Amino acid sequence: MGFVKTVKNIWSVEDLRKRIGITLLLVIIYRFGCYVVLPGINPDDLTKLKEFSSSGLMQLLDMFSGGAFSQASIFALGIMPYITASIVIQLLGMVLPSFQKMQREGESGRMKLNQYTRWLTVIILLLQAPAYLVNLRVQIGAAGALSAADSIGGLNIAFMTIILAAGSMFIMWLGERIDQKGVGNGISFIILIGIIARLPEAFIQEFSSRLLNSAGGGLVMFLVEIVILLAVIAGAVLLVQGTRKVPVQYAKRIVGNKQYGGARQYIPLKVNAAGVMPIIFAQALMFIPVTLAGFKTDGPGFWGALTDMYGFWYNFIYFLLIVAFTYFYTAITVRPSQMADDMKRNNGFIPGVKPGKPTVEYLDRIMDRITLPGSIFLGIVAILPAIAYICGLNRSFAQFFGGTSLLILVGVILDTLRIVEGHLLMRHYDGLMKDGRIKGRTTGSSAF
Repeated sequence: MGFVKTVKNIWSVEDLRKRIGITLLLVIIYRFGCYVVLPGINPDDLTKLKEFSSSGLMQLLDMFSGGAFSQASIFALGIMPYITASIVIQLLGMVLPSFQKMQREGESGRMKLNQYTRWLTVIILLLQAPAYLVNLRVQIGAAGALSAADSIGGLNIAFMTIILAAGSMFIMWLGERIDQKGVGNGISFIILIGIIARLPEAFIQEFSSRLLNSAGGGLVMFLVEIVILLAVIAGAVLLVQGTRKVPVQYAKRIVGNKQYGGARQYIPLKVNAAGVMPIIFAQALMFIPVTLAGFKTDGPGFWGALTDMYGFWYNFIYFLLIVAFTYFYTAITVRPSQMADDMKRNNGFIPGVKPGKPTVEYLDRIMDRITLPGSIFLGIVAILPAIAYICGLNRSFAQFFGGTSLLILVGVILDTLRIVEGHLLMRHYDGLMKDGRIKGRTTGSSAF
């Protein structure tokens, strides 16, 4: 009954109803475009491409694109080029004074940075699209469609490159429309839809493999996997929402014989202040060898090890990069010196710690202590898909046991529910939960 009442409350809010409707419409348009094949390509000739993208890093790319990569769709490159460009612009904002100045200029500076991000996205697309088309030609040729493979060459590559670039820019435009007129962060929501689109197929494949393979444990083992998956999701929720509170005592003001103030409040320091960004940074670096090789994943020796997402060396390097990027991103987003200045400006202090430099050192020490377990836990969650695959799970189903996909699912769903709850509470309706408000990611409003 509570769920039905919540749905009625959502439907009764006209603005929220319109926003949800617009979001669903734009999502349907995106999913439809994922099945529109590039001109001149016969869908029957994509057998080898689907086999090629069913494992390794290509499987991850195909998941982020909602299956468009293996379908040779006009949306094949997905939203990843835009995410890469956004990461580069963020990094430039950390090291270049001109970009830092634009970040402080408010709305006008944000518009300039968005424009730079779009142009950089186009440049990345013009580099990635030909590499994708060359690989597509190889895969179609391996399927025996030599005439179709020969058609991907010369001016046709330039023509298809423009189509792929336009498709990715259109996805970016859809994300911006969801931002403005829909519910939630548009780019993150589109990635979420692409990931969820692969879940039913992966679920059915794992269920079928357990029942058909008598040595696999049958239905009992499948139920154990579901329990473990729910436990991992619960851990990811704790990782996204976990905080440590540092008490802050506001100084007392004495007027006559009366005392005012002295109320104790808390600074919520995130266990994982960097959110999903360390995984995104590390994943972007791990994609570089594959991109340079033209989306090939069969290199020998150490090169091949860097493209095997289930291998030891890939996951070892991936884990170390995540830990390093967690400290790096936390250091640039959480500023103890600014916190100490704000407390001093408001006549506040941490009990037992002197104001000024000792407060900065204390907050810095607290952040180092809580970031270490947070970064290790984040790294473990990132490599869980490889562990699940080694334990015998289906490749597709193993992807949902951790990594970027799981954290995006948890983070974006929590953010979207928090936005919906905000609309309900603003109009004096009950929230989505009886035992308290939903906590989203306080560090960054989106996954990227």
